[in-house]
Amino acid sequence: MLKYQYRSYTADNLHNLPQYGKLPEEQLQAIKTVAAVYPFRVNSYVTENLIDWSNIPEDPMFRLTFPQDKMLDPEDFERISGLIRAEAEPEVIRQAAREIQLLQNPNPAGQMELNTPRVDDEFLHGIQHKYRESVLFFPSEAQICHAYCTYCFRWPQFSGLESLKFANNDVRVLINYLEEHPEVKDIIFTGGDPMVMSTNLIKKYIQPLLNIPTIRTIRIGTKALSWWPYRFTSERDADELLSFFEQIVSSGKHLAIMAHNSHPREIETPVAAEAIRRIRSTGAVIRSQSPIVRHVNDDARTWEIMWQKQLQLGIIPYYMFLERDTGARHYFEIPLAQAVEIFNTAYQKMSGLGRTVRGPSMSCSPGKIIVEDITEINGEKVFALKFTQSRNPEWTNKLFFAEYNESASWIDDLTPAFGHDEFFFEKEMDELYSYY
Repeated sequence: MLKYQYRSYTADNLHNLPQYGKLPEEQLQAIKTVAAVYPFRVNSYVTENLIDWSNIPEDPMFRLTFPQDKMLDPEDFERISGLIRAEAEPEVIRQAAREIQLLQNPNPAGQMELNTPRVDDEFLHGIQHKYRESVLFFPSEAQICHAYCTYCFRWPQFSGLESLKFANNDVRVLINYLEEHPEVKDIIFTGGDPMVMSTNLIKKYIQPLLNIPTIRTIRIGTKALSWWPYRFTSERDADELLSFFEQIVSSGKHLAIMAHNSHPREIETPVAAEAIRRIRSTGAVIRSQSPIVRHVNDDARTWEIMWQKQLQLGIIPYYMFLERDTGARHYFEIPLAQAVEIFNTAYQKMSGLGRTVRGPSMSCSPGKIIVEDITEINGEKVFALKFTQSRNPEWTNKLFFAEYNESASWIDDLTPAFGHDEFFFEKEMDELYSYY
């Protein structure tokens, strides 16, 4: 396969985009304004292969990658837009943007306070250990992506908020922690995107894990199958990368590539199909997860097509998430009731092979909570909820109920059903927060 040249576009060099002339002046001003607050980066593969430029701005792939004006509150938009029009000093714009960022819940679900482990009262930055069996690691060199999703809940990683950034380049810190915590069976490399790293860097972080017997599974979270599939087909060290995947599998570890697919168009190109084929040939498994977001994939037909295409290509549908309570959530979120209807409608069209997918799921402070259904018990309409993963292992797979609320879009919007004062896990979570 021929080498494809990667070209990146941000607000600073947007004028170099070949489709620049297709963007109305009002749209350009919106992109520049919102990009001052939230990260914006797109590349030539996305703009040339995935976006329908005849359908701007409604095209879902355009909304997934190019900032939209309503991602900011009107007052904040006018403030930043006015500074840009007045050609204010960059530092003045950055300061105004920083004030807005810090009001957008940049650290949802207690990631920094509750998930970062401590040794001798020192935080191990770049590591998260929320669930007993699983640890997340954030390689410093992986804290960027080939392109940024507008809905990304980890937007602070790319926004200059250094005090809130997760990153570590010392693999010994990870190894020492894993050796001291044999209960951990699963390690997840995340970012950003680990697939922006060279194969040598990937080996630096993963190779030492192959000698730790307690580690059974290794996951790599990536959007590269969507944003830059050439990473697996024709980049300079693509063959070396695939050979290393084979080595991981041959060592007895299970290797899972956690692909973030938000729309079926992302896996419909020939190079994406080839990348998927090459990864699977190594013995690695590909699982797909994505949030359901307004303006991009908030209809059942899109999810049905995407899950069916994933099955055809050998990708295992894994999670439908709900948009986290951070950043531009107000623009992307949909009500829980609507998400349940979309999930169930698409799920019912799948064969048994596709019913591996779980959701809609909220990744919140106590754990991953699935909205199982809407039902009626003793004459009361309720949400049936369940922990599919939890901070306290005893909560896992435990059902609980909340009063039906048509407009609720997150656990914080819900009230316990049947006259209960609080959910069973709330007291323990309050105690945990008070400790920190």
